Amino acid sequence: MARGNILIADDDTAIRTVLNQALARAGYTPRATGNAATLWRWASQGEGDVIITDVVMPDENAFDMIPRIKKIRPDLPIIVMSAQNTLMTALTAAECGAFEYLPKPFDLKEIVAIVGRALREPDRRPVRPTTSPESEELPLIGRSPAMQEIYRTLARLTQSDLTVLINGESGTGKELVAQVLHDHGKRRNGAFVALNMAAIPRELIESELFGHEKGAFTGAQGRTQGRFEQAEGGTLFLDEIGDMPLEAQTRLLRVLQQGEYTTVGGRTPIKSNVRIIAATHRDLRSQIQQGLFREDLYYRLNVVPMRLPPLRERLEDIGDLARHFLRRCAAEGLGQRDIETAAIERLRAHKWPGNVRELENFIRRLIALNSQETLTEELVTRELQETAQPAFQDAAQEAATISELIERHLAEYFASFDDELPPSGLYERVIRDVEKPLLTAALTATRGNQIRAAELLGLNRNTLRSRIKLLDIQVFRSPAN
Repeated sequence: MARGNILIADDDTAIRTVLNQALARAGYTPRATGNAATLWRWASQGEGDVIITDVVMPDENAFDMIPRIKKIRPDLPIIVMSAQNTLMTALTAAECGAFEYLPKPFDLKEIVAIVGRALREPDRRPVRPTTSPESEELPLIGRSPAMQEIYRTLARLTQSDLTVLINGESGTGKELVAQVLHDHGKRRNGAFVALNMAAIPRELIESELFGHEKGAFTGAQGRTQGRFEQAEGGTLFLDEIGDMPLEAQTRLLRVLQQGEYTTVGGRTPIKSNVRIIAATHRDLRSQIQQGLFREDLYYRLNVVPMRLPPLRERLEDIGDLARHFLRRCAAEGLGQRDIETAAIERLRAHKWPGNVRELENFIRRLIALNSQETLTEELVTRELQETAQPAFQDAAQEAATISELIERHLAEYFASFDDELPPSGLYERVIRDVEKPLLTAALTATRGNQIRAAELLGLNRNTLRSRIKLLDIQVFRSPAN
C-alpha cells in the first residue's frame, strides 16, 4: 500500500530518476516533472502529499512559486533542493515556508527520511516576505558539508525564539551567526546588542548588563541603561559567556528563570523581553566541574547548541572565502585583484590558527603590501613565511621561560620592600605590579604571538588584548634563537 504521493520537480533527468527509484523502494508513489508550471498545476489541483523541488527551474524560480502554493495549501510540506549552497539560499527557503532545505548533492537516505518526517508532521509554518539572495552580501561563506549543516540549523532557528549557545574558536564567526539569527528572526525589527564579557572589567559586568541607579556606586552620577534594557524587544548577544564571573551568572540565571531583573542599586523589578544568544570558545562543561560556571545556567543557555567548525575542518571553503575577501577589498577601493588556483591550494595547506579572521587579515595584508593584479602561489608562500611566528619546540619550554622570568621578577620585587612590607593591600599591589611583566614575559616567550600567549596564560585573547592596551605593553617579535 502506498504511503504517500510525492511530487518531484527538477530539470535534471538523472535527479528525477534516482528520486523516483528511491521513493518507490521506500513505498511512496512519486510523480516527477521537469518544470515549475506542471508542478503548480498538480499542487493547485490538490495532488501530492509532499513536494520535492529544485530552486532554479527553466520556467520559474521555486522561491517565487512556493508562497503561492502555501497560500492555497498551507499544510503541504515542501522540501527544497539547491546546488546554490549558500546561507541566503537556506534562509530564503525557510522564510518562504519550505519544510526543509537540502544542498546538492544530497544523501538519498536522508531525503527519504525527511519525506517520512514531513508526512508525520503537519506543516503550518508562516510564509514571510523573502529577501533576494542576490540583494545581500553573504555574512557567512562556505559550501563545505560542515557549513551546510550550519546553514540548515540557522534556517530552522529563524522560525523560533529559542536561546542559542554558540561554541567555536576565536575567529570562526560567532558574532556573525548571532547577527544572522537576529536579522532573519522574529525580532529583526528590534535592536541587536552585543556585549563581550572578556572585554569588561569584572566589577562592571552587572552594571553593563542591568544598568545602575544614581549613587549605586562611586562615580554613578546618574541612571544608566544596561544592555538588557537597550535590547528590549530584540536580541542580546553575550559573547565569551565563559568569562562571566559567578556573581553575574547568578543574576543572569534569575532573569532567564523569572523574566525580570533589577538595576544595580534599584529595587523595582523590570520585565525583560529579550532573546539571549550566548557564545564561548571555552569548554563550559569543564568549567562547571572546576566550579567556574553554574550548571543550571549552562542548561538555561544551552537550549539549542551550535558548534562552529574551525577553518582547518572546512579547508574546501578557503577558495570561496579568499575570493569573497578580495571582492570586499575591491568594494572598499583597495583595488581589483584575482588569485591563482595554485595560490588557493597553498592557502589550504596552512593551519590558520586564527581561523577565518586570520585568513581575512592575511588577504588584506597581501593586497596592501603587493601591487600585482594576480596573487600568485609564490607571493602567498613568501608572505606566509615572512609572517610565520617562530615558536619554541614545545609548550614546556615556553612555560619554563615564562616561569624563569617571573620568578626572577618576583624576587627583585619583594627585595625592593627592604624587609618592610606595606601595611595593607599587598595582594592587589602584587597583582598590579606583576601583571605587566607576566604578560610581557608570555609575549616574549611566544615571540609576540598573542594567540599562543593567551593559551599559555589561560586567558581569552580579547582579554589579553585589552590588558595589553590598558597596561601599554609594547608587542614585538623578537628574532628566533
